[in-house]
Amino acid sequence: MEGGNDGRFHVEGGDPAGVSVGKRAGSQADPAVNFSGRGKRGKNAAASAVLRYFLIAVLSAILCFSLGRLAILLGEWGRDADAAPGGSRVLVVIDAGHGGEDGGASGADGTLEKDINLELSRSIRDILSASGVGVIMTRNDDRLLYDAYGDLSDYKGKKKVYDLRNRLRIAEEHPDAVLLSIHMNAFSGKQYSGLQVYYSPNDASSSTLAGLVQSTVRRYVQPDNDRETKRAGSSIYLLNRLKSPGILVECGFLSNVVECQHLNDPAYRQSLALAIASGVMEFLAGTEQS
Repeated sequence: MEGGNDGRFHVEGGDPAGVSVGKRAGSQADPAVNFSGRGKRGKNAAASAVLRYFLIAVLSAILCFSLGRLAILLGEWGRDADAAPGGSRVLVVIDAGHGGEDGGASGADGTLEKDINLELSRSIRDILSASGVGVIMTRNDDRLLYDAYGDLSDYKGKKKVYDLRNRLRIAEEHPDAVLLSIHMNAFSGKQYSGLQVYYSPNDASSSTLAGLVQSTVRRYVQPDNDRETKRAGSSIYLLNRLKSPGILVECGFLSNVVECQHLNDPAYRQSLALAIASGVMEFLAGTEQS
């Protein structure tokens, strides 16, 4: 989770189902049955594995279609004398939230948000890079970014502030890029589950990007996910200050035992990475065609 002074979301009262608190909008159904059919009580493990691999195959086919459209555009840009330095105007900054001494949210089994964020971000990076999209990672390893620019000699008491500032700074160094920030969710109520996308209020196209990612995940990975995209407020530091297109994806609830198990499953994470990447690719293709 990404947020204000300490990088976390704070929900004062309200409802994680999203009636009065937008940070937790969505279904309140039993987490054992409210997650794409996977994890249902009594579900055969082998059948679940087959379903996951089938979804990966379907998503791969969808992604190939998007990649074909984008490949045509990339070919055109390569012949364009006005193409940006580096050979492509298509660039995505992927921000794996937290890191180092900041583990982020955690699951009952000890799963740390920072680790799942990085694993999923790497998978998305690999998919986009293989598709010809330039990718900048804010972090490639287990660390915070407070000293990325060496602004201070002593960061005591200022690590989180400078970490968030530097993530924003990296994004701002690439003003034509799309920012994709990857996080995990958690809440005291263990029944809540499902991915939800937040978008920057400072760029109109961010809402479109968020909708494409949310709908792609709903269609192919989490069909029971009825969450809606949300406009980021001041508690989301990056999106509240970013001027270019950007979204933050809360990819699931580590506080939900079943969903935490899925997020620890490499096959499930790959299907989720494919869905997120497909939504981003669809946005890039549509933006450049318009």
